Amino acid sequence: MPPKAADRRRQGQGGPSGGKAGKAGKGKKKDEDEFPETGEDGSTGRAAVRSPDQLELTEAELKQEIIRTLSADNPHVPRDIVRFNFKERAYKLVDDMDHTAVHFTLNGYLIHKDSDEGRRQSIRSCAEAEETPAEEEKAPVEAATEPTEEAETKDEEPTEGAEAEGEGEGEGGEEGGGEGEQEAEAAEAAEEEPPPQKPPERKLANQFNFIERGSTTYQYPLREKGLQTDPAPFETFSDNVNLWFIYDSYVEELERMEKAKEKEKAKPVAVKKEDQKTGRKLSVVELPHVDSLSMVARAAKIAERMVNLNTYDDIAQDFKYFEDASDEYRGQKGTLLPLWKFQYEKTKKLAVTALSWNPKYKDLFAVGYGSYDFMKQGHGMLLLYTLKNPSFPEYSFSSESGVMCLDFHSDHPHVLAVGFYDGHVAIYNLKRASPQPSYKSSKSGKHTEPVWQVKWQKDDMDGNRNFFSVSSDGRIVSWTLVKNELVHMDVIKLSADETTMQGPEGLQLQTLGSGISFDFHKKIDYLFLVGTEEGKIYKCSKSYSSQFLDVFEAHHMAVDTVSWNPFHLKVFISCSSDWTVKIWDHTIKTPLFVYDLATAVGDVAWSPYSSTVFAAVTIDGQAHVFDLNVNKLEPLCSQLVVTRKKNKTTHVQFNPADPVIIVGDERGLITCLKLSPNLRKKPKEKKGQEVKKGPEEEIAKLEKLLSLVRQPGKKEEE
Repeated sequence: MPPKAADRRRQGQGGPSGGKAGKAGKGKKKDEDEFPETGEDGSTGRAAVRSPDQLELTEAELKQEIIRTLSADNPHVPRDIVRFNFKERAYKLVDDMDHTAVHFTLNGYLIHKDSDEGRRQSIRSCAEAEETPAEEEKAPVEAATEPTEEAETKDEEPTEGAEAEGEGEGEGGEEGGGEGEQEAEAAEAAEEEPPPQKPPERKLANQFNFIERGSTTYQYPLREKGLQTDPAPFETFSDNVNLWFIYDSYVEELERMEKAKEKEKAKPVAVKKEDQKTGRKLSVVELPHVDSLSMVARAAKIAERMVNLNTYDDIAQDFKYFEDASDEYRGQKGTLLPLWKFQYEKTKKLAVTALSWNPKYKDLFAVGYGSYDFMKQGHGMLLLYTLKNPSFPEYSFSSESGVMCLDFHSDHPHVLAVGFYDGHVAIYNLKRASPQPSYKSSKSGKHTEPVWQVKWQKDDMDGNRNFFSVSSDGRIVSWTLVKNELVHMDVIKLSADETTMQGPEGLQLQTLGSGISFDFHKKIDYLFLVGTEEGKIYKCSKSYSSQFLDVFEAHHMAVDTVSWNPFHLKVFISCSSDWTVKIWDHTIKTPLFVYDLATAVGDVAWSPYSSTVFAAVTIDGQAHVFDLNVNKLEPLCSQLVVTRKKNKTTHVQFNPADPVIIVGDERGLITCLKLSPNLRKKPKEKKGQEVKKGPEEEIAKLEKLLSLVRQPGKKEEE
C-alpha cells in the first residue's frame, strides 16, 4: 500500500464515534431540506417568494387558458410583386409567393455499396475487423505484468475521498474507524485483482443498400402549379381493317379536298389574318386588349408621338401661323398650302369613299376606303388619322365589304356609324377597338344595294341612339340601338315619278328611286333632303312616309352631295356629275347660284367659319374654293391637288377649328391643305373696334346676297 494512502486513512480514524456523528449530522440536514416541517393545518413552514416583476393576477386569470395559433405564412414574404407577362404583354400581379422559411440544411453523405467508394470502405472495414482479435490477446498479458499509471490514479482517488470525508466528520468513534478499515481492504483487493476486459462491440452489418455515413431528414420537393398536371387521356380502340375500307377512306379524303378547293374559288378576296387581328394599332405595338392600354403600349405610344412631333415639328407647331404674303399682290385670288399627306400601304389600291372629322378632338378624322367600280369590289378599310401623327393611322379596322360612308356621333365622339357596299350598316366603338364592329345590321333588315350615306340624329324619347341611312334600293331607314341590337324601320321609300315597268299580265309596276345622298336640317329635326341617282332632290319629313313635301328638278345626272348651310336655315347646296354646283333656297324651285366647273364634281362642303365659303373637288384632280361675299361668279382658288394621271379626287371636308381642308382621291391618298388669307377674309374693323363675328352676322351676310338674286315676284313659302 502506498504510504500516502495509509497516512490519510489513519488521520480519518480520529475517534470511535467521530464518523458516526458526522454522518448522522449530515443526514439530518439532508432530511430537513427534503422534508420541511409542516404545521397543524398541513401548511409548510417555507414562505413563497414572489418575483418583483410578476403580474398581480387573480385566480380566474391564472386559470384562464391562452391559445396561440401558429400559421404557416411567412410574415417576411414580400407582397404586391408585379412582373411583366410576355404572353399578355402587360404587367401582372404575382399572387402565389413561396412562404417556405429554411432554418437548417444539411447535405447527406450516403453512398451506394456497389459504387467504387463503397467497395473501398467495405474492404477497409473487413481489414480492421481481422486486426482486432490479435490486439485483444496481447492486452491481458501486458495488464498482468506491468501495472499502468491509470491504476495508480484510480487507487489514489478513493483514498483522497476517504481522507476528505474523515476530516469533514471530525474525530469519530470505533464504528467510524471500523467502516474505514473495511473500505480500505476492499480497495486493496480491487488493486490486486485486475478488472476483466470487455470484448469490443461489433457493429451490425448494414441491412440496406447504402453505407452508413450520416443521416438527415428527407426534404420533399415543393409542388408548384406548373407540376400539377393532369394525366394524359387515353382510349382503347380496336377495329378490323381490310382493303375496301382503306380504299373508301382515300376516296373520301380526295372528295373533301376537291370541295375545299371549290369553296376557296367561290369566296371573294378575303382580308388577311394579320389585318383581322389588328383592331387598334400603333406603328410598333399591336395590342390584343384595347379597353385599357397596357403600360408598355402606353409608353410606346408616347414615344412614337414624340418622335413624330420632332419629325414634323416645323409644320405641327407653325401651320396655324403660316400666311402667304403674296396674297396682297393677287387681288382677290388665294392659294392652298400643302401641309401633310396621309397614306397607308394597305389602302393604295382603294379609293377614299368617306371623310368625317371628330366633333370633340379637332385633329382626329376618319377615312373610309372602298371602290366605286362595280367590277372591282373587294374588302374595305376604316382608318382614323390625327394631324399629330401623319405617318401612321391611330386606329385600323378591316371589313369584308367596302366602306362607302361614315359619321361620328355628336354627343359620343367614340361612336362611329358606317355603311358598306353590301348593304349592311354597323356601329364601331373606338373605346373597345375590336377588329369587328360592336353592332351590325341583320340580313333581314339590311339594304339590298350599297349604303351611300349615314347620319346620326338626336336620341329618341327612350334615350336610345339612332341614325339614318340611304341606299340605291330607294329606302331611307332609321336604325335604333335597343338592348344591344340594331332595330330598323323604313322612314320613306323613294318612287321614280312617271317611270313604270311592264309587269306580268300587262300590269304596270312603279319603280323605286335610287337614293345617293341626304342631309338633315340643322334646326328642324324632322326636315331632310334626299338626292337621287335620277338628278332629283326630294324634301321629306319624318312624319310623312307616303309622300314628299317638295321635289326639285336639280341636275341631269346623279346628285352626289346635298348639304344644308350651317348658318342660314333656308339655303342648301348640291353637286352632281353633270359638272355643276348649285345653291338653293328650299322655298324656291329654281337654284339661286349655278357654277359650271367643266368636269364632273365629286363632292362639295360648306365651311364652318363662314356662311358664304364652300369648297368643291372635281375628278380632274382640282380643288375649288368659293366665297360668295367676294366673288359670286367664279372661284377664288382653283388648284391642282392630285398630280398623278388617271387619279381623281373624291371627297373634301373642312376642319371644324382651323382653316384647313382634307382632300381624298382614288389612290387612297389624303392631302391636307391650308387656306390662304384671301380665302378666309375677316370683316373690316371700324375705328379700332373689333367686329364680333357670330351666327347672326353670317346669316345677314348671306341673306344680303340672296336678296339680290331672288326673283322679285316670287313668293316665299315658310
